[in-house]
Amino acid sequence: MSKIIVQKFGGTSVESVERIDAVAEIIKNASKSNDIIVVVSAMGGETNKLIKLSKHFSEDPDKREFDALVSTGETVSSALLAMALHSKGIKAKSYSASQIAMKTTNTFSKAKILDVNAKKILEVVEDNTIPITTGFQGITEGGDVTTLGRGGSDTTAVAIAAQVGASRCDIYTDVDGIFTTDPKVVSNAKKLDSITMEEMLELAGQGAKVMQTRAVEFANKYNVPVRVLSSFNEGNGTLITLKDENMENASVSGIAFQKDQIKFTLHGVGDVPGTAFRILGPISDAEVEVDVIVQNVSVDGKTDFTFTVASEDEDTVKKVLEDVKNDISLKEIIVDSNIAKVSLVGVGMRSQAGVASKAFKALSENDVNIQIICTSEIKITMVVEKDLVDKAVEVLHKEFELEK
Repeated sequence: MSKIIVQKFGGTSVESVERIDAVAEIIKNASKSNDIIVVVSAMGGETNKLIKLSKHFSEDPDKREFDALVSTGETVSSALLAMALHSKGIKAKSYSASQIAMKTTNTFSKAKILDVNAKKILEVVEDNTIPITTGFQGITEGGDVTTLGRGGSDTTAVAIAAQVGASRCDIYTDVDGIFTTDPKVVSNAKKLDSITMEEMLELAGQGAKVMQTRAVEFANKYNVPVRVLSSFNEGNGTLITLKDENMENASVSGIAFQKDQIKFTLHGVGDVPGTAFRILGPISDAEVEVDVIVQNVSVDGKTDFTFTVASEDEDTVKKVLEDVKNDISLKEIIVDSNIAKVSLVGVGMRSQAGVASKAFKALSENDVNIQIICTSEIKITMVVEKDLVDKAVEVLHKEFELEK
C-alpha cells in the first residue's frame, strides 16, 4: 500500500454538482500516486437550510431529532461525489458515520469522537476503492446520530487520518491557505507557507475560521501533519507543522478575532475559597466553553468575577447563573454583548520582549480601548468594543508589519 492521504472538502468546495465534479478531478489526480480517503461536508448552504427547517415547529427543537436532520446534508454530498468519481472511471463508495463506526459521546450537536473503525476504512482502500466518508456526523453507543458542531468535518478528517496512520491530512477550502489575518478585514494580509501546530491551535481557538479548534487539537495529539489549501486554485497552501522549523521567528505570526462573544460580570461576589468553582463548574457541566477569565482584587471581602463565552451559549449561561446565584453572594450580574476579542499569536513571543507594550501603544494611539487583557506564552488576547475590532486588527497588522 502506498502512503495514505486524507482529503477533506468543505461546503463551498462541494456547493454544486459542477464543484463536485471539479473536486472529483482533484481526487483522481491525487489517487495516481497515493491512497486517498475522502471526507466531505454538506453542500454549501445546505446545513443552514436544514437548521431553518428544524425551527419551523419550535425555536428549540429536540436535540436528538435536530442532529438526525442536519446530518443528512453530508450523506447527500458523499453519495454525489462517489457518483462523480464513477463517471471518471474511479472506484469509490460513500460511507456514513454509522457504517465506519464513528463512535461519539451522546452530547447532541457538540458530540466528541471516541473511536473510528480504521479496519473497515483500510479494507476499502486495500480493495483499490476510495472511501467517501461523511464528515460532521457521529453515532452513539445506542445507535443515535450525533453531530460534532460547526466545522466538525475537519475533526472527522483528522480523526480518521490519525486512526489509519495517514501521512498527511489535506483540508480543502475556498481560501488559498492560512493568512496572517482575515483578508476580508485586512486586504493585504499575507498567506503563510507554514505555521506551527501550536500557533494554529491558538489561532483556531481565538476565532480563525480556517480550521476547527478540535481538529487542530486532534492533529497535535496524534502527530498528524495538516495542509490547508484551496480547491478552487492551484497552490501548495499552508503546511501546519508539528515542529518549529524556523531558527528565528517573527514575534507575531497571525491575528485572530471573534465577534460572537458575550461578557458576564458577577459584581460583588464574595471573595472566599471555592467561589470560582461554584460559578464555572456548573457552566462546564452544561458543555459551555469559557475563555477569558478575570477576577479583580478584593475590596472588603468582595470582588468582581468576569468571563467570556460564545454568543450562542448566552441563554445556557444565564440559566446556570440563575440556578447558582443563591450559592454565591453577589450584588448583580452584568451582561455585555457589545464586545469582541482580538488575539496576537506567535511562537516568537517566547524570545522577544516588548510585544504587549507595542500592541497596547498602537491601540491607544488609535483610540481603541482595551477592556480585558489575557496572555499566555505565545498569545495576547484583548477584549475590545465590538464596533472597534476590525480597526484593532488593521492597526495591529500594520504595527507588526505582517504584510511583509
